Amino acid sequence: MAEILVLGAGMIGICSALELQARGHVVTLADRSAPGRETSFGNAGVIQAEAAEPYALPRDPRILLSYLLGRGNDVSWSIAGLLRMAPALWSYYRHSLPERHRRISQVYAQLTVRATEDHAPLIAAAGAGNLIAHDGMILAYRERRGLEAASRDAERLYRLYGVTSRTLDAAALKAEEPALAGDVAGAVHMLQSWSCSDPGGLCTAYADLFRQRGGHIMVADASTLSQDRSGWTVRGPEARIQAEKVVVALGPWSPALLRRFGLRVPMVLKRGYHAHFSAPRALRRPLLDTGSGIVAASMRGGLRLATGAAIVPHEAAPKPRQLDRGARRIAEIIDVGQRIDAQPWIGTRPCLPDMLPLVGAAPGVPGMWVNFGHGHQGFTLR
Repeated sequence: MAEILVLGAGMIGICSALELQARGHVVTLADRSAPGRETSFGNAGVIQAEAAEPYALPRDPRILLSYLLGRGNDVSWSIAGLLRMAPALWSYYRHSLPERHRRISQVYAQLTVRATEDHAPLIAAAGAGNLIAHDGMILAYRERRGLEAASRDAERLYRLYGVTSRTLDAAALKAEEPALAGDVAGAVHMLQSWSCSDPGGLCTAYADLFRQRGGHIMVADASTLSQDRSGWTVRGPEARIQAEKVVVALGPWSPALLRRFGLRVPMVLKRGYHAHFSAPRALRRPLLDTGSGIVAASMRGGLRLATGAAIVPHEAAPKPRQLDRGARRIAEIIDVGQRIDAQPWIGTRPCLPDMLPLVGAAPGVPGMWVNFGHGHQGFTLR
């Protein structure tokens, strides 16, 4: 019997297992699929040390109306998604009040500003340095007014949190990113972020490190979790896995499991899509094109275009309109080439209404701990 069972082999689960292992515990990591194959696989590969403030729900009626009318491409929604998540969305809206968001950000920034420092020893120990670049991230703007506002906001982030950046005009941006071919006003270059050319590969490298240090990784169905006097049990295709304690690190699947143990956790599910393209020129850094709501990042498998958020039920059928529309729009400034993937990848970001991850002992359930709800920054916060 293991001492601790960690359910969920995404970035958060793997790193939870590594941290517990480093503290002397005997740990088993379990998931229904191979490590790093779900939500952690499909992000834009940015370790966002600049993300000092979590994404608040806008309070400007004009922006909200734009979302509802589908005018932009960074957020989409379905009626079923809004209805099912209405309580969580209302709580999210309330937590996005400026004063509340300011207090939340003071906590959140303590996690993100040290993200690269937290990842660095694991990257080195896992021999994964070849996957990592230290060149920051680009926030590109097509209009001068947007660039000027972003530059002012970057100065504010530096004053409050020490986040470093520089503003590039159109000529400087194109000199540094020759892949840009269309008209842009310029960009804010966030200097402290790192990028990864294979997010799933980094998760695999961390999982291999966990094994090398004596950990066990098993295939199991988290929905079979049960508790008795001796501890916890989950069933897999080949064996039952038993442990004295359990850590739930299942990302967007966590609330469904916890409901079985009497715990209700409201969550805003933000679906994202990505696809790869055969761009003839690689980007030096991940680039957020604010005009299309797309993050473009050069990966081992090609140029990855990743979307913003779709507020839809977890089980909703794929509707990659955001990806298709965003790909057409970003092609105005980058030669993306031909699409490589036959089908888009789909994942779901687990966002809690207060924008902070839920970490600690599960109330009223002895022997259970939780670590999930990292929203857009699960890959960053590890």
